[in-house]
Amino acid sequence: MTASPFQPGKLRLGVNIDHVATIRNARGGDHPDPVRAAEIVAAVGGDGITAHLREDRRHIRDEDLARIQAATGLPLNLEMAATEEMLAIALRHKPHAACIVPEKREERTTEGGLDAAGQHNHLAPIVGRLLDAGIRVSLFIGPEVRQLEAAMRLQAPVVEFHTGEYAHATGEERATELRRLSDMAALAVRNGIEPHAGHGLTYDNVQPVAAIPQLAELNIGHYLIGEAVFVGLESAVRRMRDLMDQAR
Repeated sequence: MTASPFQPGKLRLGVNIDHVATIRNARGGDHPDPVRAAEIVAAVGGDGITAHLREDRRHIRDEDLARIQAATGLPLNLEMAATEEMLAIALRHKPHAACIVPEKREERTTEGGLDAAGQHNHLAPIVGRLLDAGIRVSLFIGPEVRQLEAAMRLQAPVVEFHTGEYAHATGEERATELRRLSDMAALAVRNGIEPHAGHGLTYDNVQPVAAIPQLAELNIGHYLIGEAVFVGLESAVRRMRDLMDQAR
């Protein structure tokens, strides 16, 4: 692959608003509205909106997608399973990006990264159709050479590294996971892939990840929505943005 066009600079913050919809769906009705969350993120300097349309529609609903796209000028990153149903939805809505993630109905949240290497033949036509439609494809993978090489073979322009192992580790184990993230981000850039990261990031652990110079974007959701319960979404996003900026 050719050298990456990515230039180190401001680290983008994508905010996942799924759990605003989770709260809404717990009681039914329309409140709280994830579209309002998207508008707040845009107003306080967020760089993108992430939303995961799951098979069971446990949080974001189909009708939310067009409303989110219409509400702000921020790019929408649609997290989706590699299924024909989700491919059709992505092709209909044409989000800025589609991040292909593993999905199991029984999981509470996404557990680990996509096995891009083991699922190459299944993923290849889906990635190809998304790219042909002008949708920027991202693969949500663990920070592993084998998975990154699979992303290269699939010609995905972006990977998002799963940071859950880093987030849940302590001491030397956390330092090891951080080195792994850093090494894989550097390898991605050398091979023309733009690296992003996300999962389990908080005020307390985000800065070492944000300091990795090759990373172009962090996607953070659950923690920010949880903090918003206490301080409001505007304050939560602003603080995360400040911490990320300080790390750079």
